[in-house]
Amino acid sequence: MMIPLLLVASTLAASGAPVPREALPPAPHASDAPRVQPLRFDWARDLGLTGGAAALLLTSEFFKDELAPEPCRWCDRNAAGEDTLNALDRWGRGIAGSAQAQKNARTWSNVVTLGVLPAGTFGTGLYAARGSGASGTELAQDATMVAQAVLFSALTNQAVKFIAGRERPFVHELPASERPLTDKPEDNNLSFYSGHSSFAFALVTSVGTVAELRGYEHAGYIWAVGLPIAATVPLLRMAASKHYLTDVATGAVVGAAFGVGIPLLLHPRLSQAPGAAAQGAQLNLSAGPGSLALSGRF
Repeated sequence: MMIPLLLVASTLAASGAPVPREALPPAPHASDAPRVQPLRFDWARDLGLTGGAAALLLTSEFFKDELAPEPCRWCDRNAAGEDTLNALDRWGRGIAGSAQAQKNARTWSNVVTLGVLPAGTFGTGLYAARGSGASGTELAQDATMVAQAVLFSALTNQAVKFIAGRERPFVHELPASERPLTDKPEDNNLSFYSGHSSFAFALVTSVGTVAELRGYEHAGYIWAVGLPIAATVPLLRMAASKHYLTDVATGAVVGAAFGVGIPLLLHPRLSQAPGAAAQGAQLNLSAGPGSLALSGRF
């Protein structure tokens, strides 16, 4: 394509005639540059919400000894002490190995959740943001939105744990006389639902959703890196005998719901038109013969 254009241009130049506009390659436009979509954000409101959630979560941790249920409310055994664990969770218990294997899985679950996953997720998130020209202010807003979603998810998880009072798998297998003698007795009955799984999926989905809302060009890398790492967390928590399958599955679903829902509900895109209202998430449900379709826009 370039050779004919060069021939036309050289011929016209030799004849002294101006080069027609149509014969030239298109000039770059400002609109071709990476753009960052503005999102609804208010520092006073959002720092207040985020700080309030953090304060409540820290308070619940401080009073954990008093708030944690004892004995268990959800014990998976009947009045006679016979095991009544459901078939799904009994099947999932097979992933837990020896005592040493459980200890190793417990260690690795913390390393992945608190180290590997945040590094990979925030690293790809920063790459996507910088690649699209995000400013320092926009990065600070993004971090606040992610913290907001993760803290709301963690606070909900904490409340449900205290209410449900489900006995952890490794405690469930101990004789009744040994259950109060674990390393952290106040943690014995906080199995439902998994906080590690909830955190992992809330983190990845919130970073990914904020990046999608911003329109970052390489937002897909966040999902490609973060989700596979997050998926290892539930498996490790089960292998550590800290949670049942239903605990980690619920944690993953609830965490992802907060990670996607909080940015969509509280931080929708703003229209480029001055003074225009925020463009929120739109979900459409359509049904046809033998089919059901859900579509959305954000």
